[in-house]
This record gives sequence, structure tokens and C-alpha cells, in this order.
Amino acid sequence: MSVNFTTSSGADEMRRRAEEKLRTKVVTLPEVDPRRILHELQVHQIQLEMQNEELRDARSHLEDLVEKYTDLYDFAPVGYFCLNQKGQIQQVNLPGAAMLGIERSKLLQRRFSGFVVCNFHAALDIFLRKVFEGEEKQVCELALDLGSKKTVWVDLQAMMTVSAVDGQSLCRLAVSDITELKRAAEALLRVEALEAMNTALENEILRRRKVEKSLRESRRDQSILLMQSQRMEEELRMLSHQILHTQEEERKKISHDLHDEIAQTLVAINVHLAHLARGAASNPNDIVSKIVATQKMVEQSVESVHRFAMALRPSHLDDFGFLPALRNYLNEYTNQTRIPVELTATRQMKPMEDTPSVVLFRVVQAALTNVAQHANATQVKISIQQTQRSIIMEINDDGGSFDVEKALTGVKINRLGLIGMRERVEMVGGKFVIASSPGEGTTICVTLPRAEKSPSTHPISKTQL
Repeated sequence: MSVNFTTSSGADEMRRRAEEKLRTKVVTLPEVDPRRILHELQVHQIQLEMQNEELRDARSHLEDLVEKYTDLYDFAPVGYFCLNQKGQIQQVNLPGAAMLGIERSKLLQRRFSGFVVCNFHAALDIFLRKVFEGEEKQVCELALDLGSKKTVWVDLQAMMTVSAVDGQSLCRLAVSDITELKRAAEALLRVEALEAMNTALENEILRRRKVEKSLRESRRDQSILLMQSQRMEEELRMLSHQILHTQEEERKKISHDLHDEIAQTLVAINVHLAHLARGAASNPNDIVSKIVATQKMVEQSVESVHRFAMALRPSHLDDFGFLPALRNYLNEYTNQTRIPVELTATRQMKPMEDTPSVVLFRVVQAALTNVAQHANATQVKISIQQTQRSIIMEINDDGGSFDVEKALTGVKINRLGLIGMRERVEMVGGKFVIASSPGEGTTICVTLPRAEKSPSTHPISKTQL
């Protein structure tokens, strides 16, 4: 902005020109009173003096405004540039020149793009084109290359204006140094990245600690499983020895029973037959009585063989099914031991496969054998329930109690029945539970998965059940 004021030499020149113009004109003045003319001239002089005073005040005010504008323009915190449509610098303030590091007079008519990093030339061209296309303020960020490997990030804000002198379109451009803001933003991004890395590292540390804990627990579990495996291996070895011992005892018992009962009975039958052969001719009347005695011995032999077969596998189990065979066995057990057994079973119990029925029957045999030998019980109750998915059998006696854990893991031969029961049940996917407490006796609970017997394989009528 520029303001022109008239100096004293200019006023003299103006008076000279006015006098010459007056001499060229013929002025006819009316006759007037000189005193009135003097009065008018005095008034006019006073008016001119007053106008001169106002002009001096206006000039002083304008000078103050120019000084303030110059201070605001040259000492603003941002650089102000005025560019033409070619991008040439027409005006620049002191902060703008200081920002570019070149004297202000040497910046005029230079292209502003010469100070912009090459990568941002296209962005600057688009920015200036938008400025000259409209009146809206445009904003842009780019980097300035100031030499000596110094790069400054700046924020550009510009609007189009029209020159009052020649009507040329100009770009009023405000340039702010945002390098520190950029650095702060980059530092913030680095801090955030470091925080993210720290968080990821902490998560990784926590994960590794969990893995280490899991590994320690796994090692502990492996140690426990190894100990359990070793204990089970020892139990299996002990069980194998016990089974061999029990088998040998059973063979010995069967051998003794066969020798004492079957063999002696057959020898007696042979002796009777020899007597019959010798006495048939001498005493015919005595033959009938000897034949009757021999028949009785044969019946005793058949009964003994039948008892041995029942001990090995009851024929009723194959011929009539589980419940009739079990009732028959319980009747014989009560007759032999004088211990009453109460049986409760689900009504209309459906036939079972061969394996579950044998398992349940053998469990009952082993349990009642233990009751007769060790429990000193006065009564036994057996309940059998059949559901849609399983078969549940409970055997309860009112005899003495014992340590279940010790009985199942001990080495006594007389506890082999409990282990055998458990092994039989678990072999078919069942569950075996035994509980014993003083005053309440012992309860054995067996749960087997239900598998119905195919009617076409072993047809059994309701009357047979």
C-alpha cells in the first residue's frame, strides 16, 4: 500500500501554473465594494487554513495507519506472499524473506515453485489453479527446499484477489512454518508405535509366561501320569500274578472236586457193576437193588457235573435270559448260605446283549461270594433299572465295612474279586463304583451302556422271562 502527499515545491508549481492560466483568460469583474471583497477573502483564507489543518491531521492519521500496516505486514508471525498467475513473487514481507533466507528485493519476480521440493511441484500447481479458479480459501501442506540439506514443512493458505492498479488476478498467500508440528506429530507417531510395540511385547511376555506355566503344568501332569502309569503297570503285574494264582487255585479246587466226587462216584459205579457181573448168576434177586443204588450214584455224578457247569457258566443264562438265570442263582445262593437276597428289577425289562448280561451276572456272583466270605451280612438287596441309554445295577449288604481304596490297590488275594468286577465293567465301557462305611454296609453300583438284544438272534418269549 502506498500514499502520496503534496509537498511545498509542488504547491509553488501549482500556483505558477494557475497564474499563467489566469493571464490567458480575460476576466471581467463587476464593480464591487473593496471592503466586502476583503471580508470574503479573509473568510476564504480562514477556511483554507482550517482545511489545511484537517489535511495535516488526515495525513498524520494516514501515516500512523501506514506505519501500523507496515508493522503488521513485516513483523507478522507468518510469511505473506503475493503471486501472479505464473507463480512469480510480486510482494513479500520480511518474515517470508527470512523464511526463504533471501533478501526481499531479490525475491521479486522469482517463481515460488523454485523453493518447493520437487516431489510437491504437482501439488503446488493444483493448489494455485484452485486459488485462481474461485474465491474460496485453499489450504495445502508441502515442503520447502532451502538449500544446505535444510527442508522446512509449511502450511499454505491462500485466496485470490484483484490488483487495484492493473486489474490483474493475484494470489494472496500466507505461509506458516509447521516443521516443529510435523516433528511433534512424527514423534507422537513414534511414541504410539513404541507404545504399541511395548504392548505387543508385554502381551508376548504374558503369552510366554502362560506357555511356560502350561509347560510346567504339563510336565507335572506328565510326571503324575507317569507315576499313575507305573502304578497301574505294577497293579496289572500284581493282578496278573493274582489271576494266575487264582486260576491255579480254581484248577486245584476243580481237580479235587472232580477226584473227590466224580472220580470216586465213577469208581463206586464200576465196583457195583463188577459185583452185578459176578452176582448175576448166583443171586438174581439182589440185582435190582444193586441197579437202583448204581442209578443213584449216576444221578449224583450228573448233578455234580451240572453244578460244575453252572459254576463255569450258567446254562439258564443262555436258555432263559438274564433275569431268570439270576433268580435261579439267587435261590441256590440263599439255600446254600442262608443269606436272604431281595431282587428288584424294572418291569418289562427288554432283553440284553450277551456280553452285558454276562458282566452283570459275574458281578453279582463275585459280590455275593465276597458277602458270604467276608461281610457277615444278614441281608442283601439287588436293584436293576433299565433306562433308554443305560442299565444300572446296585448291590447293597448290611455287613461290615472296609477301606475301598486299600482294597482296590492292595495285594491281598481275597480282594481280587473287587478288581475283577471293576475290570469286567470297564472292559465293556461301563462305570464301577463301590462305597463302604461303618453301620451302612457296602454298596456296589454298576452302570452299563444299554445295547438291546436283537430279537432275531435269540428269540425269548415273555413267558420265559
